[in-house]
Amino acid sequence: MSDALMNTYARADIAFERGEGPYLITREGDRYLDFASGIAVTSLGHAHPHLVKALQDQAARFWHCSNLFRIPEGERLAERLAANSFADRVFFCNSGVEAFEAAAKLVRKYFDDRGEADRWQVITCNGAFHGRSLTAISAAGNEKYMAGFAPHVPGFTQVAFEDPDELRAAITDETAAILVEPIQGEGGIRAPELDYLRALRQICDESGLLLVFDEIQCGMGRTGTLFAYEQAGIAPDIMMLAKGLGGGFPIGALLATEGVARSFGPGNHGTTFGGNPLAMACGNAVMDVMLEDGFLAQVQAVSRNLRGQLEDLVQRHPNVYAEVRGMGLLLGLRCAVPNTDVIAALRQKGLLTVGAGDNVVRLLPPLIITEAEVERAIGILNSVAEDFRQAAE
Repeated sequence: MSDALMNTYARADIAFERGEGPYLITREGDRYLDFASGIAVTSLGHAHPHLVKALQDQAARFWHCSNLFRIPEGERLAERLAANSFADRVFFCNSGVEAFEAAAKLVRKYFDDRGEADRWQVITCNGAFHGRSLTAISAAGNEKYMAGFAPHVPGFTQVAFEDPDELRAAITDETAAILVEPIQGEGGIRAPELDYLRALRQICDESGLLLVFDEIQCGMGRTGTLFAYEQAGIAPDIMMLAKGLGGGFPIGALLATEGVARSFGPGNHGTTFGGNPLAMACGNAVMDVMLEDGFLAQVQAVSRNLRGQLEDLVQRHPNVYAEVRGMGLLLGLRCAVPNTDVIAALRQKGLLTVGAGDNVVRLLPPLIITEAEVERAIGILNSVAEDFRQAAE
């Protein structure tokens, strides 16, 4: 590994040369079934022909012109996201944490425009993850990420996840918004009861607060609907997207209702690279596939099968796998042994996964996986559990 890279990642000593659908392949020809998807990013797998063509076609025309000029592909993607969500307006950026920063600014600007500049505090949840900027780690309040980066950015109050009573008690005259992941990813694939999300909407309506959903990881079809909030039959005022929206190309987006979005005018926020033609071509290509008839129904069907077989694994190997968590193809296995050991053992047998909090192994396959790939993954998970059982005897 190169000494020239900053030591910010504990990388596995594997380098991939190419990908095919749900597989990554090394120079030596070793094939890995990818149930990490670049941490829920490669939503349509690797080298999807429609995405490849869209990117190549745009790259042959031009790459960048900045937001000083119209970008028709960006206008089209914004219209499609608005037409298929609660939102009226979309702001494009380059990453999830940029979408978070835009959301944090929009909340403050909204109340300032209303003559309520003293309302600027945001309630967040323990176990949350909203990105790595100073503001984002302060919002989540996780000491693992905050250590060494004091002083922390003010303006955020953390409460217990899935506890509406504690959240209500935390509201003050300075509270402006509630920010929640509909399903916590980094925090351990914690999927609350849908009534919790409905309670958040009710609390915001009663208290005049904005409801902000972080769907950076759980959005874009991963739960079986285009957006996770749809599962609860409610809608936020603001939503953050990234990861799966570009299918692997860096892209982030902030979505909002007209009444909130109008607080951003020219000069209030911006980005040099955000919404560039390459990213917009990829985003539209992803939407082409996800909006096809039957695509999300297939995600739901495959996810039901995968979850059912994972539940069976927990029953058969409780000393290794303790609990199945999540929704759709955003799933996690809480482990009874160190999750890092499980992840390494799975990788040795050709299955790529990623860790999460609470000793969880995240299972984030591309949304195009088939039943055959589910069977292969379950076989590897079972084999690893057998190895742990034998080692313990």
